[in-house]
Amino acid sequence: MVNETIRTTVSELYDRSWDSHGMLVLETDAGRILPLITRLKRSFYFDLLLDITGVDYPERDPRFDVVYHLYSPRNNVRVRIKVPVTEAEPNVPTLTGLYGSARYIEREVHEMYGIVSIGNDDLRPILLYEGFEGHPLRKDYPIDREQPIVEYRK
Repeated sequence: MVNETIRTTVSELYDRSWDSHGMLVLETDAGRILPLITRLKRSFYFDLLLDITGVDYPERDPRFDVVYHLYSPRNNVRVRIKVPVTEAEPNVPTLTGLYGSARYIEREVHEMYGIVSIGNDDLRPILLYEGFEGHPLRKDYPIDREQPIVEYRK
C-alpha cells in the first residue's frame, strides 16, 4: 500500500519502478536524484540513509549504478534507488545536505569505484591509505596488483 502511494506521488522523478522482495525500487538519473530523495524524505519520512554503494557492469553502458537505500521509521518501509552513471562521467550530486552520514558513505563509494559525489568536499580515502592506486571494487581492477609501500604513520 505505501509502496504504491510513493510510486504515484513521485512518478515524475523516476524512469522505472518495480518491487523486489517487497521493497520498492526506483530508477532515476543523476539530475533527479536530489529532488526525488528530498521528496521522499519530506513526504514519507525517509529519515535514515542506510547505505550508498556502487555496482560495476563493465559490459554495459552506462557502466555503473549508484544504489541508495533509505528507510522510513515512521512508515516502516525501505526503498532502493538506482542511478546509472557512465564511466566517462561517474558523477552524482552529494546527499550531504539531506543526510550527514552521506559525507562518509560517499567517500567509500568514491574510493572503491571512482564515483564522485559532486558537492562533497571531503572525498579523501576512508578505508585505504593515501596513495593507493585504482578503485578495488571495479571489475577491471587486477586482484594481483601490487600497491606502493607507504611509510607507517604515527
